[in-house]
Amino acid sequence: MPETPATSGSATSDPVTADDVAYAVRLGVTALHGADTSRWDAKAGSLEWTCWETVEHLADDLFSYAAQLGPQSPPSDTHVPFVWSRKQPGGPANVIFADRAAGPAGLLQVLEACGTLLTAVVRTTSPAVRSHHVFGLADPEGFAAMGVVETLVHLHDVTEGLGLDWEPDADLCGRVLTRLFPDAPTATPRWPTLLWATGRAELPGHPRLTSWRWYGAPAGERQR
Repeated sequence: MPETPATSGSATSDPVTADDVAYAVRLGVTALHGADTSRWDAKAGSLEWTCWETVEHLADDLFSYAAQLGPQSPPSDTHVPFVWSRKQPGGPANVIFADRAAGPAGLLQVLEACGTLLTAVVRTTSPAVRSHHVFGLADPEGFAAMGVVETLVHLHDVTEGLGLDWEPDADLCGRVLTRLFPDAPTATPRWPTLLWATGRAELPGHPRLTSWRWYGAPAGERQR
């Protein structure tokens, strides 16, 4: 997938696909390879979680989105009943944890594996399928877009904590904004707008959000 300039501010109606999930996760894993191993327990950006915990949370998001689409009759009003747990008070509640003994390389392998699960499930699930998410009964494209957003913005959090540069391409950001954030500004640069839409930054004329949500349901099925 070619990269587009990050200065583009135009909205796009192109669908979000399984390939986008794979691409986003691949970008993230590449960005995190070789990070300073001494910084993985630093706070991830503005979050209260560490960089390690945030990547585990991201892997868990990707896994859980795949799991929601997995049953023959996906649940419409609740999550698939895995047992979520916390490793420590205040940490993320996950099904997925990485073995610390495997180091950062093992953590990234867990992230990559969960991204591959979501990619495969989105690719093989009928567009007619719907499954529960707290932000709206979503179709496979919706779960793909959610997985991309989780990847892009949590990579922002983690790379801040690790002292790395991170800026995904504008086209990818634009398509998930169109799919999940119908009220977001359309004439502003796409990556800063995605950070604004997820409560992580200000935009000119748009103060930083103190609460936010996305709309996982297809456009014609959204309850606003």
